[in-house]
Amino acid sequence: MSLIFLGVMVLAQGLRVGILGATGAVGTEILAILAERSFPVAELRLLASPRSAGQTLSFGETVLPVQAVSEETLKGLDLILASAGASVSRQWLPIAIQGGAIAIDNSSAYRMEPNVPLVVPEVNPEDLKTHQGIIANPNCTTILMTVALWPLHQVRPIRRIVAATYQSASGAGAKAMQELKDQALDILKGQPPRTEVFPYPLAFNLFPHNSPLNDQGYCQEEMKMVNETRKIFHAPELRLTATCVRVPVLRAHSEALNVEFFEPFPLQEARDRLQQAAGVQFVEDWQRNYFPMPLEATGKDPVLVGRLRQDISEPNALELWLCGDQIRKGAALNAVQIAESLIAQGLL
Repeated sequence: MSLIFLGVMVLAQGLRVGILGATGAVGTEILAILAERSFPVAELRLLASPRSAGQTLSFGETVLPVQAVSEETLKGLDLILASAGASVSRQWLPIAIQGGAIAIDNSSAYRMEPNVPLVVPEVNPEDLKTHQGIIANPNCTTILMTVALWPLHQVRPIRRIVAATYQSASGAGAKAMQELKDQALDILKGQPPRTEVFPYPLAFNLFPHNSPLNDQGYCQEEMKMVNETRKIFHAPELRLTATCVRVPVLRAHSEALNVEFFEPFPLQEARDRLQQAAGVQFVEDWQRNYFPMPLEATGKDPVLVGRLRQDISEPNALELWLCGDQIRKGAALNAVQIAESLIAQGLL
């Protein structure tokens, strides 16, 4: 049985949890996942900007109001799951941890800070032991890739990765998803598509990822994959290059990976490793030419991996294809799994 007191759900046992950015695409998914996985919540506070205050969201059978984030609404929390953007995280998470909370941050604010663990629970849960109050959730493309490649890297270290990503509208939030739908309707009606979130029409189109470019011609999204993977794998010399592309898909990212090892990796051994890997669902039927698709990854927890094959140009390299739900495993689910791992390790 639950009670509502001053906009907070109160139960007899569990943790006092806040969701910062509760009304966004990832925030609402975190809320749903906490309920699905019966996360031990004693109190739940839904926090967002003042303009979202007063909205209501459902947690299981309970309806809760959204509150404006403030020092007062952060008081007394054990855990805060943040997905409200880097500037919001930098402003409020230090206040939350000063009050005794542990923060799991889905923004880019703290990912590359040396004293902040960057964690994918299937890969490096032991890094949680070093946290100093804040734990960073990696970028969505990095999470999906590392879940798929870690089982192989454990057996034969990876020398080089060449990645091409096909990224859904959900990576830019709920408004971007709606913009894709609206643009498709505009085009089908013979009208020019309207653009507000993206710089160019995404419906029936694609373009290189629209994050800022560096002097080498790599965009911010591509460099996140490089730097974050090195940190998660504890492999600072890992060679990795990426090309990130926005595609007209609603909410599941896809990636084509060319993975070079220091020696040949027998194909059947790699297949066996992936079929047994945590967080991976191996999907391939060569006779039907059937492999992972974003439509089938949508709403699912595992990363769908398949089309594993030998690179015909390099005996030490394999090729594989993956799809994963960007909002779930690429963001919300990974954050909740980090919290579950903290509990399992006695750190929360």
